[in-house]
Amino acid sequence: MNFFSGLKNKAISAMVRSKMKGLPKEQQDMIIALVSENPEFFKKIQEQIEVKKKQGQNEQMAMMQVMRENQAEIQKLMMAWQSKQK
Repeated sequence: MNFFSGLKNKAISAMVRSKMKGLPKEQQDMIIALVSENPEFFKKIQEQIEVKKKQGQNEQMAMMQVMRENQAEIQKLMMAWQSKQK
């Protein structure tokens, strides 16, 4: 891991932990790992959320809709991550 990817991972970790304080640490760790391992996929999700916000949806509704639209891929990533943890 180079210096910049280390900084990026720390930034992702800090952002996830600040946004998801109510989640158990194990779930936060999983989300951080998924985002760190699949940055392009999660960048695409963020872009989709931004489009919906520009169309007038509030952020929470936009996020819920985009997550539902990408649910199959997210579940696949989560299952792959969980199988690596065993």
